[in-house]
Amino acid sequence: MALSNNRFITLDIFRGMTICFMIIVNAPGSGAVQWVPLDHAFWFGFTPTDLVFPSFLFAVGNALSFSKNKFQSNGEFLGKIFKRTVIIFLLGYLMYWFPFFHRENETWVFNPLSHTRIMGVLQRIALCYFFGALIVHYCSKKAAIIISVCLLMGYWMFLLLFGEAGKEYTMLGNAGTRLDILILGNDHLYHDKGGPIAFDPEGLLSTLTGIVNVIGGYLAGAYIQRKGRNYESVAKLLIFGVLLICGALFWAQFFPIAKKLWTSSFVLLTVGIDLALLGMLVYAIELKNIKWGTNFFLVFGRNSLAIYLLSELLLTCLQLIWVRPNLSFYDWINNVFYQQIFPGAFGTLVFAICYMLLCWFVGFLMDKRKIYIKI
Repeated sequence: MALSNNRFITLDIFRGMTICFMIIVNAPGSGAVQWVPLDHAFWFGFTPTDLVFPSFLFAVGNALSFSKNKFQSNGEFLGKIFKRTVIIFLLGYLMYWFPFFHRENETWVFNPLSHTRIMGVLQRIALCYFFGALIVHYCSKKAAIIISVCLLMGYWMFLLLFGEAGKEYTMLGNAGTRLDILILGNDHLYHDKGGPIAFDPEGLLSTLTGIVNVIGGYLAGAYIQRKGRNYESVAKLLIFGVLLICGALFWAQFFPIAKKLWTSSFVLLTVGIDLALLGMLVYAIELKNIKWGTNFFLVFGRNSLAIYLLSELLLTCLQLIWVRPNLSFYDWINNVFYQQIFPGAFGTLVFAICYMLLCWFVGFLMDKRKIYIKI
C-alpha cells in the first residue's frame, strides 16, 4: 500500500509542476515584449513553454495506469469516462464563452454561440483522455504501441496528401486547418487577437497525435507499477526518453517539430522529455527521498482542474474590468507597478510568477480544508 501511495504522490507532483508552469505561461503580463521562454515557438521549433500542454496529457495517461483496474464492469468504465469527457469538454467550451458578454465602444454586447470557439485546451484533454482510455482499456500494451505508430504516421501522411501543395505545413495550407473550417466553421476557430485569420492550434486532426501523449504516459505508469521503484526503472525511463528525443530530432528533418501543428516529431520529443523528467522525479522523490519543495507542487496537483479553471477565469475578469475606458485592470497593474519596478521582459515574468502564487494560495486554502474537486 505504501508503494501505491508514493506513486500517486509522484504523479501529483508531476501534474502540479505542469499546472504551475501552465499558469505562468498563460499569464505573462503586459506592457513589454513577453519573456521569450514564456512564449511558444512562432511556428517550427521548440521552447520550454511548448512542453507544458503535452506534459499534462502525459500525466492524464499516467493516471490512467492507476485507475484502469478500478472498474467492476465495462459498463461502469464506459459510463465513467464518457461522463468525465463530457464534463471536461463542456467546461472548456463554457470557459471560452465566459463572461458571455464583451465590450464594444463601452457598450456590453452578448457573445453569440455562433462565434464561440469549440475546440481548446480542456476540449483536447477531454478527447485525448476519452480515446486514450478506450485504447489502453481494450487493447494490449503492444497493440497500444502499434496504434500510436499508426496515428503518428497516419497524421503525417494525411497532411502530405490533403494539404495545399507546397504549403502542407503552413498555418492556412495544412490539412488540419482546412478540415476544421469544413467541419467546425471559420467562426468557431481560434482567432489570434481577434483577427480575421482562423487557425486552431487545438484543432480536430492534430488531436489524433495528442492521444499518443496520453498513451505514452499510460505506458510509463504501467511500467513503473510492474517493475517497481528502483534504479533499473529510472534507467529504463531515461534510456527510452533519450531514444525518443533522438528519434524526434531525426524525424524533424523531414516532419518539423511544431507545437501548433502537434506534429508527430513534436509528440516523440515531448514524450521523450516527459519520460526523462518522470524518471528523475522517481529517482529524487522515491529513491533519494528528497521532499524539499514537493508540497508546493502537491497543492497544484491535488486540485489541478479547479486551479487551472480559476487561473483562466480570473485572468479573463482582470482583463474585463476597466480602470478607465480602454484600460483593463490587467494592463493597469502591469503598467503602473510591474513595468515600473521591473521594466521590460523581466517584469512580465515577475507578474506571471505573482499571478501563479495567487492561484497557488487559493489551492493551498482548499488543500488545508481538504477540499478536492474531482470529476
